[in-house]
Parts: sequence; structure tokens; C-alpha cells
Amino acid sequence: MREALSLACEAEARGEVPVGAVIVREGVVLGRGYNQPIAACDPTAHAEMEAVRAAAAAVGNYRLEGATLYCTLEPCVMCAGALVHARVGRLVFGARDLRFGGVRSKFRLADSDILNHRIEVVEGVLAADCVELLEKFFRGRR
Repeated sequence: MREALSLACEAEARGEVPVGAVIVREGVVLGRGYNQPIAACDPTAHAEMEAVRAAAAAVGNYRLEGATLYCTLEPCVMCAGALVHARVGRLVFGARDLRFGGVRSKFRLADSDILNHRIEVVEGVLAADCVELLEKFFRGRR
């Protein structure tokens, strides 16, 4: 999670919403990402999507079974759906996203009984640090 926080700081330095994500399997980092929809002119360039793309390319497979994604912010519906499609085994996130959260706050996509894959979800890891980074970012914008 500390590496995800470091990536979130990189996003912040670039003027993006500070969210970072890292995908790990068997102790090996497969992919990293940070928010960059503004710079990339791509609404799908969320930290989780960037990490999933990098991990899938690294392993040469769109399935990331047995992998854990660490993310500073609860994934949105788009990102949660991508994690389910990729068959990520575990999601660990810091702060809830009360406006757009697709895992706990608004929807429960990652471990829904109606889908054919369920992700183990752990929330609140380094939550205070994740929330502080986001609050500082948005205070500076207002």
C-alpha cells in the first residue's frame, strides 16, 4: 500500500486526482498505475486500469488469477468490473469513495453473488494516509 501511496503522490504532482495502484502476485509486482485521465485524455486512465493493463502485459495474459491489487481509493464501477473480468483474487484499498465507490460505498461489484467471480475485499489499510492525501489535494483546488 505504501507503494500505491507513492504513486498517488506522483499523480498529485502531475495535477491528477491522487490515486495509486499496484498489482502483486506471489510477492512480485506485476503492474503499477496512477490516475492520469487528464494527461492521457482518456476517461479510463484510472490508477487501477493502468495497473491492470501493465500487469496483463507483464504476464502475457488478461487473467490475473491469484493477484492482489492495492489501491489508495475504493475502485469505481468501471475499475471494479475490470478487476472481476481479470479475475483478480484480492483487493486491498485504503479510503472509501463515498461518491463513486463500486466495491462498498455505492455498489458491491467485486464480491457480488450474481457474478461468476468474487474478489476478496480488504478495506481501510492506511486509510488515514489515503484520506489525508485526497483531502489535501481537493482543499488546494477549492
